[in-house]
Amino acid sequence: MLKRLKNFFKYYSRNKIAVVALGFLILLIFVAIFADVLSPYDYTEQFPKDNFLKPSSAHLMGTDNFGRDIFSRVLHGAQVSLKIGFTSVIISTIIGVIIGAFAGYYEGVFDSIIMRVMDTILSIPQLVLAIALAAALGSGMKNLILAVSLSSIPSYARIVRSQVMSIKNLEYIESARLSGVKTFKLIFAEILPNCFAPIIVQATIGVGTAILSAASLSFIGMGIMPPEAEWGQMLSEGRAYIRNYPHITLFPGLAIALTILVLNIVGDALRDAFDPKFRR
Repeated sequence: MLKRLKNFFKYYSRNKIAVVALGFLILLIFVAIFADVLSPYDYTEQFPKDNFLKPSSAHLMGTDNFGRDIFSRVLHGAQVSLKIGFTSVIISTIIGVIIGAFAGYYEGVFDSIIMRVMDTILSIPQLVLAIALAAALGSGMKNLILAVSLSSIPSYARIVRSQVMSIKNLEYIESARLSGVKTFKLIFAEILPNCFAPIIVQATIGVGTAILSAASLSFIGMGIMPPEAEWGQMLSEGRAYIRNYPHITLFPGLAIALTILVLNIVGDALRDAFDPKFRR
């Protein structure tokens, strides 16, 4: 195990861009956790006389139409967006892993039924499905997380199913089965630990997709509602002033773009480090 970790870090560290991206991601998580401490102003506090201020030493990213400090709102937006991204991915990963593991292990009729359901869900664009679920469940963070996570389950189920089907007939699994190891333990203690690499890669990229889906839902008024700060919701509030005051939408837009870019770079680098076929 230790040797595998050393090899992983060896190959990951070769990609200097990925190392920088990982550092940025760690910094972003730190900022999100300590947003209350780092914010110079209360992100909900309004200063009507100071509305539409451009970036300055007093307000690093300027103020919005209500005079709220954009820098403080972007910091809290990171907290909300990362919470939605990571929580929804954890939920969808757990459910998808369980579904995919049992479908891949048992195959047959059970597998056919489960995977046809997954294929049906996958035939619907993920964002469209998330919008439909959000419309049915209503706005709010809990419902937004639920909508995003439910729309992501099939991707994890298919990955785990294919991995389980390729591993379950290996010699050490057959030996464990013949020695009397129960099915539940066999799946979760022997097979799934060898499926972690593709799951981690998919989950890393999935966080970026979840953040983008959440921002899109908030942008159209079906996600996080004011006065809460969320990057997509900030874009929605500032779009009416984009011609005269572009800074209102510029900074939350950059936050979304950079976060997703970093997560995709880290995800690609994880794939390269885990899979020998991609190593250079």
